[in-house]
Amino acid sequence: MPKISPSHRITVAVIAFDGISPFHLSVPCMVFGEFLGAAGLPEFDVCVCSAEAARGSQRITTSAGFSINTEYDLSVLARADMIVAPSWRSDLQTPSDKLLQALRKAHKRGARIVGLCLGAFVLAEAGLLDGRTATTHWALADEFARRYPQVGLDPNVLYVDHGDVTTSAGTAAGIDCCLHLLRSQYGSDAAAQVARRLVVAPHRQGGQAQYIDQPLPVLASDDRLSKVLEWMLLHLSEAQSLDQLAQRALMSRRSFTRHFQKLTGTTVGQWLLNQRLAQAQRQLESTRRSIDDIAGDTGFGSAMVLRRHFASAFRISPSAYRREFQGSGANEAFQIKLL
Repeated sequence: MPKISPSHRITVAVIAFDGISPFHLSVPCMVFGEFLGAAGLPEFDVCVCSAEAARGSQRITTSAGFSINTEYDLSVLARADMIVAPSWRSDLQTPSDKLLQALRKAHKRGARIVGLCLGAFVLAEAGLLDGRTATTHWALADEFARRYPQVGLDPNVLYVDHGDVTTSAGTAAGIDCCLHLLRSQYGSDAAAQVARRLVVAPHRQGGQAQYIDQPLPVLASDDRLSKVLEWMLLHLSEAQSLDQLAQRALMSRRSFTRHFQKLTGTTVGQWLLNQRLAQAQRQLESTRRSIDDIAGDTGFGSAMVLRRHFASAFRISPSAYRREFQGSGANEAFQIKLL
């Protein structure tokens, strides 16, 4: 998808349908609706439209027992810059020809098409995923693979972004995917702005604990560990041994390990790797520093070690990641592994 002029207002069409989960519907509405268009960046107009309505507004039931009135019908897809199918019916009913044709036409003219959770079924039915990789909710991965053998399904990722077409795994992964879309188009600061408003992590890395921009909030009884976490973040470029960290926390090695895992949900080594990768991402996105310099700053020691860990976590090299997020190269399929 080509970069959009910052002065342009971005129209995001979100497709609702009878029986939709309010949570799924709220994900793109909240992420893009909360983006306030910081200086030099565009604003989003979020338009919820009915998958059923051929003309005008439509009353939509939800799975939570209440109804909503949509202001738009499918004609809004003809002018949308981005179209999001936030989910689909649990019985996987085939979408209407009208909806499928509207998606194909929008894709052909250059709109970005996004299928969150079961919304991937809608994109696949429209033929937009043929010959490509995609993901969807793990519980229906087998059914997706059976229906669409022409699509390379990867059920072990949070999302797959091809630039023009994007799919995500189920439920909360839709938040990760929408924040990624902001991040890839407008930078990490834009995604972080929205994430703070929603009180969620701005970025979750594959196979890792959630990215933590500041030390985790902890109870007063964990104050020692909180200070150690803060120290670790400030000294990522340095070697950090488990014994030294335990001593800094005034704990035995065994007690420190146990309390650390309880607090963060992961091991000391994995948490350090997460934070070093996150810092490397930020430098790749926002600076032109060499890979060697970034490797030194983030504690990897050498560019070779950074490349190995980066590729393992993100399935992309640091150089390709920089091109993707700084907009100097063609879009590549970008995948983030599931936890």
